[in-house]
Amino acid sequence: MDPWQSDVAQVQRSLEEHGYLADEGLATAVFLCLRLGRPLLLEGEAGVGKTELAKTLAAVTGSELIRIQCHEGLDVSQAVYEWDHPRQLLHLRAAEASGDATRRGTDALEGELYDERFLIRRPLLRAISTPPGGRPPLLLIDELDRADDEFEAFLLELLGEWSITIPELGTVHAEVPPVVIITSNRTRDLHDALRRRCLHHWVEHPDPAREVDIVRLRVPEAAESLSRQVTSAVEALRGAGLYKAPGVAETIDWTRALVVLGCGTLDETSARATLGTVLKHREDQERVLAGGLADLVDSEPRAS
Repeated sequence: MDPWQSDVAQVQRSLEEHGYLADEGLATAVFLCLRLGRPLLLEGEAGVGKTELAKTLAAVTGSELIRIQCHEGLDVSQAVYEWDHPRQLLHLRAAEASGDATRRGTDALEGELYDERFLIRRPLLRAISTPPGGRPPLLLIDELDRADDEFEAFLLELLGEWSITIPELGTVHAEVPPVVIITSNRTRDLHDALRRRCLHHWVEHPDPAREVDIVRLRVPEAAESLSRQVTSAVEALRGAGLYKAPGVAETIDWTRALVVLGCGTLDETSARATLGTVLKHREDQERVLAGGLADLVDSEPRAS
């Protein structure tokens, strides 16, 4: 066990040293994920730092980050494995040209086509293929709620037994199970069978004080006063009933944009010029502009 995994506080400090401020609840979930060897399901609104946590944890552990971005229609050939058909065809043609196909027979030659040298390992298969004694990778299954039910069902074998069945080769078992982080924005409910295989943590937007700390950690060149102004404005935007409320990533982007433009303060002019860094939908921008930016930039942080 690495020393930084000795307790929750050490995990929290290690994440902070790598630029991620986790509260005690999230740090506890990460600690248990690592110590119990259970997948961690992170749910919450987009932009609260779920994916960033997985990236930071990979940096902390020194593990390879293997990421699979889920989407509608994701299938086994994209996520698990597929056969390298061009190489298989070249193998057949080479055997025919050399006369090897005639000497050995068609059946023997075709049997060679499903050898591991023709196997393309996609993210899920790569994640369970670490040799004994190797450091396990960190497998990030990002936005699982965007994938179809069929793909979610396929994950049950992987998460339950750390194995994947390849009909032509048999079952591949993980000698060293990966660390698994699954994220969901909860655009649909995930199945109970998958939830039972995971630890769970709901990631909230940070309170204003913590968000200021996050911004100052990620954009150290920004003045504290500017960080507080931006964080306060973003908090006001989240309470404005927008189509897509900004997340922590947008708070950081907005602050960084203002710094790059040489703005030492967030005022009505600078807010108007940079609104596209924090609001990514035209309707939301129009709604905020129609309501006026003066109140937004003058708003004070609410008590947490």
